[in-house]
Amino acid sequence: MSFQNRTAIVTGAGQGIGFEICRQLAKQGANVVLNDVDASLAQTAADSIQKEGGKCKSMAGDCSEFGFIQEMVRQAVNTYGQLDIVIANAGITLFGEFLTYQPESFYRVLQVNLGGSFFLTQAAANQMKQQKSGGSVLLMSSVTGHQAHQNLAAYGMTKAALEMLAKNLVIELSPYRININAIAPGATLTERTLNDASYEKTWSTITPLGRPATVSDIANAALFLVSENAKHITGQSLVVDGGWTSVSPSPF
Repeated sequence: MSFQNRTAIVTGAGQGIGFEICRQLAKQGANVVLNDVDASLAQTAADSIQKEGGKCKSMAGDCSEFGFIQEMVRQAVNTYGQLDIVIANAGITLFGEFLTYQPESFYRVLQVNLGGSFFLTQAAANQMKQQKSGGSVLLMSSVTGHQAHQNLAAYGMTKAALEMLAKNLVIELSPYRININAIAPGATLTERTLNDASYEKTWSTITPLGRPATVSDIANAALFLVSENAKHITGQSLVVDGGWTSVSPSPF
């Protein structure tokens, strides 16, 4: 898979899955706009990719804000000439029991996970339509959009909704040669999850393939779906979870 001279925006990419996607895209020749709400994290991540020889521009900001989304697309085009790939990776997880879940948590989860993804896709698709050269969009779902998970009612709802968004937008984006898909990672070893000393052991025990995913496992699948090899795949959701959704034992 070559991404030579193609330009990608990846949100929520200061670390973890998003960063690895950016790193792999840049290694394959893409021009990458790396977004994170944490300015220091975004710059450090972009610097790391540049040191490896990749082309990467950091853009710090809240990718759930409509104005910032428009600016990201403008900056990508102004810097690299066009926009070919968008990966709406940014998301927020706010755990809480359904019976006591607070409105401020509910609406923040919707704003970031749904609003940010919806309007980034909209802005990117309008740019791709104008370019008349097609493009690829990837939404970041989760296994919690497929299987119930304790204290994640709001989060899981948004992830299921993103998969429906990918399916629905086939109707409106296909005429412009824009394909759109979703990826649903399962348990993944990242900076955040490794803060839990029992995480890897627990998920290794309940995952049929015997281990949680690495960020490379998820990035490999993501790169395929935005590559030329997947241009005839659209409206689909790919689960990458080592088989967990087939059996779904609870980690609790």
